[in-house]
Amino acid sequence: MRSSAPAAGWHCWRPSTNRGRGELLNDSARGAVLRAMRDYTPADLGQSGVMWTRASARALIRLVCGVSMTEQGVGKWLRRHGFTPQRPARRSYQHQDEQVRAWLEEEYPAIAARARQEKAELVWADQCGLRSDTAPPGRSWAPAGHTPLVRVNGRRFKVNIMPAVASRGALWFTVFPGTFTAKVFCAFLDRLATQARRKVPVIVDRHPAHRSKAVKEWLAENAGRIELHLMPGYTPELNPDELLTPI
Repeated sequence: MRSSAPAAGWHCWRPSTNRGRGELLNDSARGAVLRAMRDYTPADLGQSGVMWTRASARALIRLVCGVSMTEQGVGKWLRRHGFTPQRPARRSYQHQDEQVRAWLEEEYPAIAARARQEKAELVWADQCGLRSDTAPPGRSWAPAGHTPLVRVNGRRFKVNIMPAVASRGALWFTVFPGTFTAKVFCAFLDRLATQARRKVPVIVDRHPAHRSKAVKEWLAENAGRIELHLMPGYTPELNPDELLTPI
């Protein structure tokens, strides 16, 4: 991880101009269908659901182009033109694209530049809860039809964790019971600055504890050690520390 602005998740995309064998749609019609699937959900275009399936794509092709295809044919056609079935990312309705763009293009680069100038340790922080009976996240290879098992503690209990990851890969964390409060946060910031042995700009979300009066007073008293920066609201995808906090 480097001190460059995190990706906003948007990529340039153009519909393929390759007309494969048996292509039933001309370039204009094909581009219109693929752009509609890229920019809208089925519900936006008068269908049901928010996920593009082969059935909904088939209905769109029939509606826009008057061409009937089988669902199997639709799947092959989509792959031919660069579409693959993917697990969608979640984004809050309150997500403000303009604020995110301004933060990525203006505020974050200024924070990173200042950290480099001051030789400070720029970090990202977050919180989550961990349960004793939660299996590790991810997937495990196993014979088909035999779901792999992970042995967990039969006694259920929950703790909270707050990690902070630096742009160069260093990691600090604390585990605590009970609720995440301003007091817990200030104690974490104090230990973070002590262990980092330099000034630490910390980037966090807009959790109420991060914006509390107690935290603001603590920051004023420790301005030479910790500098707190808040991300735009409803943007967990901007925080690389999210990758360390399984839900």
